[in-house]
This record gives sequence, structure tokens and C-alpha cells, in this order.
Amino acid sequence: MSLIETLSKKIKEKEPTLDIFGADRKVLQIACQDFSNYLKFTCSLAGKETNIFDYADEIEQSLKANPTEIESFLAVWCGIWLKKWKERVNLLIGKNNENESKKIPVPETLKSECLWTKLECREEMIEIVISSLIKNAEICGTRIIAENLLKTEMAKKINQEIISKDQVLTILNNALRQSREISYRTGPLISIKVNKGYYLLANK
Repeated sequence: MSLIETLSKKIKEKEPTLDIFGADRKVLQIACQDFSNYLKFTCSLAGKETNIFDYADEIEQSLKANPTEIESFLAVWCGIWLKKWKERVNLLIGKNNENESKKIPVPETLKSECLWTKLECREEMIEIVISSLIKNAEICGTRIIAENLLKTEMAKKINQEIISKDQVLTILNNALRQSREISYRTGPLISIKVNKGYYLLANK
């Protein structure tokens, strides 16, 4: 059994109403991404420069050699992740957000997005903020939240055509401060569309 298969199995055991290979597959995609980020953070704490995919391969080998121990760890991680997911994710069903998706982006948003895509160090910035989020026990939707924090700070520079190194550091430092403050907040931070059947059962 692969790592993804094991993660999906553990998530399904905790939340059997989720259709993680169908309508709710986004949940599994985010869980896999978050677990990869968690492994990368753990490796960095251990002083390793291991490629995340190599490390995932090591875990899959461990699954074959000692499935009980690894599956127990994944079960605990998935339990913590799902608890955080319920706290941080706003569930959207059906076509409730259809009108939102049809909104025309305002010029300021387009300009901010353009500046963001031109920023050569954006991946490094995202990883730094992700590490800060995980350090502060935010393990769900780490990349989504990290990007949003950075883009929010970037939007404050929309009157600039070019972002200088000093401005990049300011944006990063402000995003890091926000990532630390998030742990003291309650309620959803991101939205995900899920299967209607799951939403109805989850709210009984």
C-alpha cells in the first residue's frame, strides 16, 4: 500500500462520509500536500536536506517493513489534521459560491497577482511561512494559508511597479507575524467545496 493510499485509508476511517476519491478529492489532495510539508518541516528540524519525495519513498518502504508502527503514526497525524481541518475550513456545498467565482477581478487584484507571479523568491517565501505555521501547530491548508498571507501583504504594495529587496523582507516579516498570530484565532481560514451528503451528515 502506497503512502497516499494509507493516508486516504486513515482519513476515511476518521471521516467515513467523505468521498475522497470523488466529490471530496480536494480534501485528500490538501492532506497529502500538508503531510509533505509536515515531513519537510520535520526533516529541517533534524538538520536533513532530504528531498521530500525521497523521504516519502522511505516511509513507503517502512510501511512495507513495519506497517503497524507507520500506520499508527499516520492515524494520529490524520486525527490531528482532521480536527484542525474542521476548525479552519469553511465547507461550501453545491453551487453556493458560483456567483463568487464569476466576479470580475478588480484592477488592483490583477496588479497584485502580477507582482506576485513575477517575484522570483516566492516559493522560498511560501516555505518559510509554511514552516512558521507548522511550528505554531497549524498543519492544515498550510500552503493555501501561507500564499494568502503573503499575497495579502503584497496587495498593500499595489502602488509599486517593482518590489525591492527591503519590501520583500517587509512582506515576509509581516506574513510571519500573521502566521504566528493565527494560532490565537478561532474559526475558519479557508473554504473548500465538499459533497452535499457529507455536509448534511457532518452537521447532524
